[in-house]
Amino acid sequence: MRVREKGDRGVVQSVVLFLGVSVLSGALAAGLAIPFAGLAGFTTEKTSDTLQDLPQQFDEVPLKQKSTILAADGSVIATLAEQNRVPVKLKDVAPIMQKAIVAIEDDRFYEHGALDAKGTLRALLQNQSSGSVQQGGSSITQQYVKISLVEKAKTPAEVAAATADTYQRKVAELRYAIAVEKQYSKNEILEKYLNLANFGDGAWGIQAAAQHYFSVNASQLTLPQAAMLAGLVKNPTGYDPTNSPSRAKERRDVVLRRMLQLNVISVSQANSALKTPVIDPNKVRPNKLGCANGPYPFYCEYVVSLLEDNPAFGKTKAERANYIKTAGLTVRTSLDRKIQADAQRSIDTHSQTTDQAVAAITIVEPGTGLVKAMAQSRGYGSKRGQTSYNYNVPKSYPGGYGGWQNGSTMKAFTIAAAIQKGIPLNYKINSPSPVHLEGQTFSTCDGPYKITKPYDPKNSTQNVAVPNMIQAAQKSTNTYFLQLSQRTGLCPIAKIAASLGLYQAQTGEPLEQVPSMTLGIDNISPLQLANAYAAFAARGMYCQPWLITAVKDSAGKAVSIPGAQCKQALSQEVADGVNAVLHQVMETGGTGSKLKFGKSDLAGKTGTINEAKAVWYAGYSSKLAAAATVADASPPYHELQGQTLNGKKINDPSGSGTAGPIWEAAMKAALQGLPTTRFVAPSSVVQRGNVKDLPFVNGMNPEDAANKLRQAGFEVAIASGTVNSEETAGTVAYTDPRQRDGAPDGSLVTIYVSNGSKSKPTTPTNTTKPPGTTKPPGTPTTLNPNCPPWNPKYPNCGGRGQG
Repeated sequence: MRVREKGDRGVVQSVVLFLGVSVLSGALAAGLAIPFAGLAGFTTEKTSDTLQDLPQQFDEVPLKQKSTILAADGSVIATLAEQNRVPVKLKDVAPIMQKAIVAIEDDRFYEHGALDAKGTLRALLQNQSSGSVQQGGSSITQQYVKISLVEKAKTPAEVAAATADTYQRKVAELRYAIAVEKQYSKNEILEKYLNLANFGDGAWGIQAAAQHYFSVNASQLTLPQAAMLAGLVKNPTGYDPTNSPSRAKERRDVVLRRMLQLNVISVSQANSALKTPVIDPNKVRPNKLGCANGPYPFYCEYVVSLLEDNPAFGKTKAERANYIKTAGLTVRTSLDRKIQADAQRSIDTHSQTTDQAVAAITIVEPGTGLVKAMAQSRGYGSKRGQTSYNYNVPKSYPGGYGGWQNGSTMKAFTIAAAIQKGIPLNYKINSPSPVHLEGQTFSTCDGPYKITKPYDPKNSTQNVAVPNMIQAAQKSTNTYFLQLSQRTGLCPIAKIAASLGLYQAQTGEPLEQVPSMTLGIDNISPLQLANAYAAFAARGMYCQPWLITAVKDSAGKAVSIPGAQCKQALSQEVADGVNAVLHQVMETGGTGSKLKFGKSDLAGKTGTINEAKAVWYAGYSSKLAAAATVADASPPYHELQGQTLNGKKINDPSGSGTAGPIWEAAMKAALQGLPTTRFVAPSSVVQRGNVKDLPFVNGMNPEDAANKLRQAGFEVAIASGTVNSEETAGTVAYTDPRQRDGAPDGSLVTIYVSNGSKSKPTTPTNTTKPPGTTKPPGTPTTLNPNCPPWNPKYPNCGGRGQG
C-alpha cells in the first residue's frame, strides 16, 4: 500500500471540507453514527460555525504510561498505572498487525485523507436502509482523534462532551482529523493510534496487549494473534477473550476473512489461522497494577507516599499522584530482596498472621540510610490476619501506623548526651530501687521541670548497688539512667535524639522532655529507631532514611531527586563511646548476651514499655542496623502478657526474650557472608573522663576519708557492710575508683570498709628501733610483709596497701 505523505492531501482536504458542509448537513462528517432521521435540527450554519471555532492544529495528547517501581537489583516491585501501556515505534509492531488493523478498521487508510468519502457513503446507505447503525464511517485518523479527546478529558463533564452522540461533536472530530492529517504522516498516525487504543482487560496500546494476551512483544505477533487484537478495538469489553472467548473468536475470524477478501493473506494462511485457538490461557499475563498486587505492598506504598510528597512531580499532591501513575517513570529503590526475605522469614518463624500481638522489623544500612528491608507479621489486605497499616513507619501517610513508646532503647541517647558532656563510661551513681524523685528538678530546653508528685521508679533487673555506665546499660538500670539524665539535662538528650531522626511518629512533633524520657518516649517507629541506631554504627554519621535511589522518565532520562542526605550528628568519639557501652549489653552479663552471634562486634539495647504493651530490641553491627518490636496494635492497648504470639500465649514479655529473637534471626541471616567488623575503641578520655588524682585514704577512718575526698571535689558514698582487706578492721579498705586510677571531678567515689580478715599480726624480732624511725601516732601496727619496716620514704607501705 502506498504511504501518502503529509503534503499530498490538499485536494482531498478541500473535498472533505466541502462534504462536511454539504447538502448532507453534516451527516458525512458525523461518520454516520446517526441515521438521517436525526438530521432535521442540524443546519449547515451550525456546521460552519463549529468548524470556524476549532483550532487549526491538533495538540497531541500525552500517552498515559505505566510507571514501574524496582528493587535495588532491578526486579519489579510494582507497576503503577491508570492504563497499562508501553509505547512502541511502528517499526517494532509486526507488519501483519499493521495490516490487520488497517484491514478491519480502515482498509483505504493510505489512500484517503481525514475522511473516507467512499466508506462513509457506503455506511450511510447501509445505516439508512436498516434504520439503525450497522456500519461506522470513521477513519483511523478520526478514531485516533476521538480517543485522544477522551484521554484529554479531566472531568466527567469533559468526558461526556467528548463522547456525546451529536453532530457538533462529529464535525469537531473531523476538523481535528484534518489538522492531524496535515501534521503527521500516515505511518505516524497509525503508530499513535496503535499506542493509544484500548485492547481490553486493562491493556492499552499494542505492546501491552501483546504482552498481556500472548506473552510476546508487538514485533512477534502472528497472524491469528494480530487478527484477534485488531478485532478487539471495536468493542474491547465485548470481545475480551479472557471473559468471552467464543465472541472473541467470532470477531477474530471476521478480521481474518476481511484480510482474505482484501488479498492481504492467502487462503492457506486464513485456514490455518481460523483453526488456531484464540488464546492460550497459560500465556495470559495478569495485569497486577498497584502496590497491593506486588510482593512488597507496605514498602511500595511508603515509596509512593514519598514520591507524592516530592514537588518535582507536581504542584499539588493530586497532580503528583496522577503524574506518577501516567508518566512512565522507572523508580529504583533501596529494597534488598535477599535481606527483605531474611527479615520476613524471621517474622514468619516467630509470629503468625492471626496472633493478637504484631511483630515488625526494619533493617537499615549505616552510613547511607538505605532502607534495606521492612517486614511485619500481618499481610496486606482486609481479611482476618491482614491490615492496611505499615507498622514500621511514622504516620506520615494514611498507611503509617505511627509507632509505640520505645522503652529503654531511649537510654542510648542518654548515654550519648552524657559522653558528650564529658561524663565517662566508668561514671558511677548509687542506684537504689526504688529511687524517690518527688521534689527533684530536671532541666529542659524550656527551663526547669520540677517533679511535684510522688515518682518512685524501680529497676526491673538486679544490678550492683553503685554501677558505672556500662554496668547500668548491661542490666538496663532505670534508676541509674534517671539520675544520669538529671545530670546531663533533658535538653541535650532531646537534641541528640532529634538530630538522629527521632520525633513523635504520630504527630510529627518534637519529643516531649519529661523526667521519664530516658525510660521511653511516645511514639517511635521501627524505621526511626533502626535509622537512629545506624548513626551510632556509622560513628555518628546520621543519614535520613533513603528509599528512592534513582528515577528515570519515560525516555530513560534521569530525574533529579535527593541522594544520600548525611551529616555528622555526633562526634566520632561520642559514637565510639556509645558503641562500647551497647556492645557490652551483648556480652556476658548483659541483657542481650543470648542474642550474640558471629564474629563481628554487635551492639544493642532492649526496651520494654509500661505494662509491657510493647517490647523492643534495637541493635547493629558496622554493616547493618535493625529495630524489632512486638506490640499490641489494637487500641485500647493491653499488656502483652497472655496475648498470643506465634500461636502461643506470651509469658513474661521482654525486649530480649520476645523481640530479641526476631532481631537475632533477621540480622544473623542478613549479615551472613559479609566481612567481620569491629567497633573503634573509645578514647581513654571517653572511658575514664578527664581524671584528676584521688587523695590516698586507705587505712583512714571512713568519715575522715569521706571529708578528705569531698574537699578534693568528689561526691562520696560509704558502702554498707565490710570487705575482706589487709587494712585494720573499721578503716578504709579501698575506694572505687581506685586511687591509682583517679576520677573525673565531681564524680562519685565509693568507700569500702575493711573487716580486717586479711590482717597478719607481725611480731618484731628487734624492739630497738634505729634513730629516726619512730612511727608517727596512729600508724597501724600491722605491716605489709611485702614492704620494708615502716619508713617515711614508703608511704604506701606499713599495711596501707597500694590503693
